[in-house]
Amino acid sequence: MRYKARLVANGYAQRDGIDYNEIFSPVVKHFSIRILLALAAQYDYELDQLNLKTAFLHSNLKEEIYMTQPLGFKVAGKEKLVCKLEKSLCGLKQSLRQWYKRFDKFMSGRGYIRSLYDPCAYFRKLPSGEYIYLLLYVDDMLIASKNRSSIHKVKVQLSSQFEIKDLGEAGRILV
Repeated sequence: MRYKARLVANGYAQRDGIDYNEIFSPVVKHFSIRILLALAAQYDYELDQLNLKTAFLHSNLKEEIYMTQPLGFKVAGKEKLVCKLEKSLCGLKQSLRQWYKRFDKFMSGRGYIRSLYDPCAYFRKLPSGEYIYLLLYVDDMLIASKNRSSIHKVKVQLSSQFEIKDLGEAGRILV
């Protein structure tokens, strides 16, 4: 079977309905960030930041996508061969959406509840009765809880599935 390779690594040759269907991915609302900061100040919560490295490379693709070989990786005599993508790449139009869906499934599988108001705000009631909150802005996160060990447990869970960069206590929040 012959496939026509599409230059999808940069996303500019993808076609709606063929190469992707959904590209929208939510980001946390500024109002939710302000609420979390107010909760942290009012109840003396610990507040940490994380960055998920190569977040878009973690998502699975629903579509069958082929691309031409990247420059610098072509094998002599095989220049006309194409690459079948198994995972998403930065530049694919659906990368953001697929990343969010994978993250949401991961969080739901660990007992977190997604806010009805903000699809990037998650919370979970801990056995101690305290809460832990997590806000997602593309591949950046804020985690808040009264107990630092609860935050550490979330970081360990996340690092079991994703490559994270622990930025420690939140000092500056850029969105």
